Amino acid sequence: LQVEESAVGLWNWTVTKHTGAVISDEQRAKLRFVACRLICFCEGSDPPEGTIRRQILMCMKTGKGWIDIGKSGVADGFLEKAVSSIEKLYAKLRNGSDGEADIQVHRADVEKSLFKVLSYQAESVFAQGDFQKAVMCVQRCKDMLMKLPKETCYLSILCYNFGVETYECKRYEQSSFWLSQSYDIGKMDMKHSVGKEMQAKVLRLLATTYFEWDCSLYLDKALKAISLANQENLHPAGFFLKVKILLKSGASDEDINSALAEFRHLEMSSDFCLNTAKLLLEHGRESVGFDFLKSVPERFESSPDRGKITLLHIEFLLQNKRELLAKQKIEEVIVGHYTGKQLLPEALNQLHIILWDKAAKHYEEKSYSEALHWYNYSVSFYTPGQIDQNLAKLQRNMASCYLHLKQVDKAKEAVKQAERCDPNSIFTKFCVYKIAVMENDTDKAKEAVIEMGKLADQPSEDEDSLRMDKNTGSNLLSLAAQIALENDQHIVAIKALEYLSEYLQDCRQLFAALKCLVHLMLSKVMAENAEKRDEDINSILTYLNLAHKKLAESFTEEKFTGDMRVLEAHWFRKVAWNLAVQFKDSPEKMRDFFVLSFKLSQFCPSDKAVLIAQKTCLLMAAAVDLELGRQQVTPSEQMELFSQALQHLQMCKDIWKVLKLTGDFAKDPTDTLLLLYEFEARSKLNDPTLHNLMESVWEQPQIEIKTLEIIASLAMESPARYPVLCKKALKSALNLHRKQAVIDAVKFSKCLHSLINISLPTGLTDLDTCVLQEVWDYFEDALSVVSSTDAYPEMEILWLMTRAWNTGIFQYTVGKFKEAEQWCGLGMRFLNHLGSLKKSYE
Repeated sequence: LQVEESAVGLWNWTVTKHTGAVISDEQRAKLRFVACRLICFCEGSDPPEGTIRRQILMCMKTGKGWIDIGKSGVADGFLEKAVSSIEKLYAKLRNGSDGEADIQVHRADVEKSLFKVLSYQAESVFAQGDFQKAVMCVQRCKDMLMKLPKETCYLSILCYNFGVETYECKRYEQSSFWLSQSYDIGKMDMKHSVGKEMQAKVLRLLATTYFEWDCSLYLDKALKAISLANQENLHPAGFFLKVKILLKSGASDEDINSALAEFRHLEMSSDFCLNTAKLLLEHGRESVGFDFLKSVPERFESSPDRGKITLLHIEFLLQNKRELLAKQKIEEVIVGHYTGKQLLPEALNQLHIILWDKAAKHYEEKSYSEALHWYNYSVSFYTPGQIDQNLAKLQRNMASCYLHLKQVDKAKEAVKQAERCDPNSIFTKFCVYKIAVMENDTDKAKEAVIEMGKLADQPSEDEDSLRMDKNTGSNLLSLAAQIALENDQHIVAIKALEYLSEYLQDCRQLFAALKCLVHLMLSKVMAENAEKRDEDINSILTYLNLAHKKLAESFTEEKFTGDMRVLEAHWFRKVAWNLAVQFKDSPEKMRDFFVLSFKLSQFCPSDKAVLIAQKTCLLMAAAVDLELGRQQVTPSEQMELFSQALQHLQMCKDIWKVLKLTGDFAKDPTDTLLLLYEFEARSKLNDPTLHNLMESVWEQPQIEIKTLEIIASLAMESPARYPVLCKKALKSALNLHRKQAVIDAVKFSKCLHSLINISLPTGLTDLDTCVLQEVWDYFEDALSVVSSTDAYPEMEILWLMTRAWNTGIFQYTVGKFKEAEQWCGLGMRFLNHLGSLKKSYE
């Protein structure tokens, strides 16, 4: 008893909580399941009538709950239990009956419950896909309708729902069965029927099922079903479906017209009428379709949909190649526009689209006059002086047609109107540009390109989305450049390509534009005098710098492959190299092109040829920096140039190390050039690391005399001043001269001259004894060589004699008579080796 009370309490709690949406359907089903099972456990061997009725109710509702949440398999047990409980209740009632009348009352009582359980079982087995069992359950329910007429509507709708589900799953045979059952059941009791509208709905779906199942096989059934549906209740959907079935069956125009006539007085929306007309025309029934379409406007004379109907009529005429009739219809609309029968704005916009599309097709076919005809229809809807961006587009399109027809004056007028409506449009500027190019007006064309360039990255938000995208500016500039090139207007083409190169996103297109720019500008430079060249050379530098920048950025673009990048880099680096060589008369330009060539080559594979080119570029750039630094510039400029040279030399040294690993470069002067350039740069920068550099130089066994002499010269070249380094270099050079198998007297004399000059400055009298002794030895060396050859230059002998004599005189003036006698004597020893000058000095 306590369990039973708990089960009833749980059941009642579930009912109240579900009403307040506290628990979900699934939770309710589970709670009912528990409560129902508990009740069943408490049943006993002979439960009272009330207990059985309660059990029937609980089993039915529990089963239905599981069906509603999609778990029909769980429902079956409860529904079977409900049936057995109903049978038990009927038996109990019969046993307690007083007569036949009582039995009939009890039977009617239990049949209501049995009907519900059977319908639930039908739902359950249907959900589980058991068609036969579902049919059996429904048939049993159907057999009971004579006694339960009020359930007619319920059972008819249940069968309709089964029909809908099977139709959606394309199980057409089952669907047709259930829908037929639904219709038949609906007719069994008119008092409790679903109504004519529902019956018509069932029949329309039945007709659709036959139509989609196999139209050729079940055409008669489909027509019969839709005819019955229309008899039950006239509805636009039934009208449309009947026409559709007739068309599929290949019925004659007469039969279709008869079907259309049936619905002449039926109220239908404009969309329905238009869809019907469209259906007729799509099936090639032009005569019927257009006749029907002509009758439609009468239905909607005062309706806002009148414009929509007119537009569709025009569209159908155009689609069916009836242009003349379409033009007549459009002209009627134009007349109506100015006589109080204007289209709604939305419909008018749609008409403009139709007219423009038709004009565009003629334009593509190069029928420019016909295109203008359609554009003029569109113009007819605008009032004089009206400002509208769409009108600007229209005028631009017309201008293009006029240009193709060589009617330049009309094109100019159209563009003028476009400028009035939309002066800041890149499309309008492009039209101005095309006309200027056609008239060979370079200045105006150039001006238009400049305007286009300014507008290229500021697209108007109101532009036609079909024509306007993120690449519009670059596409128009590209087209402008192409037009200029086709008309040999290179200056205009250059300007267009310059702007284009700023906005192009596609790497391949950008490099193509830059190559074209380089070619055009080179042609221009070659034809100019030197005065005008500088600006154009700077432009070429700009193009190459942009190429370098874009090559660096191109690594993020998937479509631009590594091979493409290498090919482009090679092209631009070679151009930069050739220009550097070509502009050797302009050191700064030459250096800039060499540096650019090096930078561009960094995107190429580091093979031997590329490494040699890189080394040469950097050496030449360093040489130019040093040369510019030697010229009379400000100290700060000098420091900058020498520092820049060092940077180039450091990169060059790194490349040279790698390059030397690739082959034999014994005769290559690069090591010497790197040493001399670095020495000059560091000495003139007063670099503290200069002495460290020279320590490695002194240790080199193969250093050449010429290199040492240049080092000596550079060591004393302003702003450098390193007398000690100069002297050391000259000493090393002199030693190498002495070691020669045959001394070159001329070169020896020059080296010695420089060494004596640096060791014995002119005008100094108070000289250290060690210094004088060192210099004395140099003079002795000179005498030795002079005595052994006649090739020693006489002027150098004279100079040695004079320097020795004057040194003696300086000693005399300070009272060093012994030293004075020695030096003067040394000078007189050179006198004997003079030739024609000897008598003059003797």
